Amino acid sequence: MPLTSTRISPDWPCQVKTPGSYDWERSAAKWLRELVPARYAGYPAFLRHPVLLARHAQIQVQQEIRVARTALQTARADLPRLGLPESVIEHTIKLYAAELLQLQHIARSVRAVTEALVDRNAGR
Repeated sequence: MPLTSTRISPDWPCQVKTPGSYDWERSAAKWLRELVPARYAGYPAFLRHPVLLARHAQIQVQQEIRVARTALQTARADLPRLGLPESVIEHTIKLYAAELLQLQHIARSVRAVTEALVDRNAGR
């Protein structure tokens, strides 16, 4: 039965089918499993309840954002002590900044999928 109340966010991941479409929850779970460490993705509770997997993915991505922020904020002070040339340091700082933007986009996508999964569970 299609969900008519779920509006697709611009952050909706292209790997996940539209809520209410055939097999959309399976596509959501598959995408979410790629965001968590492999050992978590195989836990039976996460396999049976994609909303639990989504919750863990949210926590995982938020932690990765914290790590990327710390790496970015400390790069100028820490990397010269490792004997790295300035060009490598600058490239690394740009890499961390780009990764932070990507992770923030993924976090928004996970929130959108989580909301759709919660809406689906509420309708059951």
